[in-house]
Amino acid sequence: MSRTIPARRGSPSAAPLPQRKISLSLRMKRISRAWQLYVLLAPAIVYILVFKYWPMYGVQIAFKNYNPVDGFTDSPWVGLTHFIRFVNSYQFGQVVGNTLWIAVLGLLVAFPIPIILALLVNQLQSERFKKFTQTVLYSPAFISTVVVVGIMFVVLSPRSGLVNNAIQLGGGEPIFFMGSAEWFRPIYVISDVWQNAGFSMIVYLAALAAIDPALHDAAKVDGASKLQRIRHIDLPGIMPVVTILFILAIGNLLNVGFEKALLMQTPLNISTSEIIQTYVYHAGLQQAQFSYSAAIGLFNSLLNLALLLFFNTVARRANQATLW
Repeated sequence: MSRTIPARRGSPSAAPLPQRKISLSLRMKRISRAWQLYVLLAPAIVYILVFKYWPMYGVQIAFKNYNPVDGFTDSPWVGLTHFIRFVNSYQFGQVVGNTLWIAVLGLLVAFPIPIILALLVNQLQSERFKKFTQTVLYSPAFISTVVVVGIMFVVLSPRSGLVNNAIQLGGGEPIFFMGSAEWFRPIYVISDVWQNAGFSMIVYLAALAAIDPALHDAAKVDGASKLQRIRHIDLPGIMPVVTILFILAIGNLLNVGFEKALLMQTPLNISTSEIIQTYVYHAGLQQAQFSYSAAIGLFNSLLNLALLLFFNTVARRANQATLW
C-alpha cells in the first residue's frame, strides 16, 4: 500500500492553496473598493489595446510579400528581404542621416529649453504675471501643425515675408528659406521649440511646485542667492522628472514629426527633408509597397526600443530615476 507522505514545512510544494485564494480575494476587494478609478482607466486601456497592440498583428507583412488579394495569412513569406533591401538602398544613408540630424539637433536644443523656462517662470513673484507668462508660452501648442507651417511659409516668404523684409532693410539679399536644403533643419527645430517648449514646461513647473517651500526659506536665511537656490534646490528636486522625460525622449528619438516634415517638404529641400517617416509614406501609400514600408517602420521602432533599453539601463546603473 502506498501512503501519502506529508510535505515538510518550507518546501515549495507545501505552499498552501488557501493563501493564494486569500491574496486573490484581497485583490478583488481592493478593486471593488476603487472600482470608479478602474472605470475611468478602462477607456485608456481599451484605446491602447485597440490602437496600439492590435495593429501589431499586421507587422507580419514586413516579413512577407504582402498582396491585398491574399491577405495577411496567405501572402508568401520572404524573411528579411525587405530589411536587406532598405539597408542596401542608396536612400538608406540619406534618409537615416536626415532623421538622426533632426532628432539629435532637436534633442540638444528642444529638451533643455522647457527646463530653463520652468526655472525662470518659477522665480516670478507676481502670480498674475506668472499665469500670463505661462499662457503665452504654452498657447502655441494648441495651434495646428498645418497652420504653423502655413505661418512659416508666409513669414519666411522671399518676396513679402517679414524676415526677408528685415534682411532687405539691412542691405542683404532675400533668402528662399523654405526652398533651401541647408535651412530646413534649423527652421524645423526652431519652429518645434516655439510650438512645444511652453507645453513641456508645465511638467517641470508641476515638479517645482512639489518642492518643499521650507527649503527655500532656510536657504534665504542662510543668504543663498536665487541662482544658488536654483542650483542646489530646484534642479535636484526636478532631476528625477528630467531623467524620466529624457529617457522617454530618447525612446522616441527617431519618431520625428511626420506632418511637419511632409508639409515643409519641397522638391528643392528634399535632400535634407526626406526622413524615415516621409519615406515610409512615399513608399507605402504612394507607391503601394506595403511590405517594404512596414519593414522600414519596424526597423525604426526597433532602433527606438534599443535606445530606450540602453539609456534606461545606464540611468539605473547611475542610480537615477528609471522607467522600471
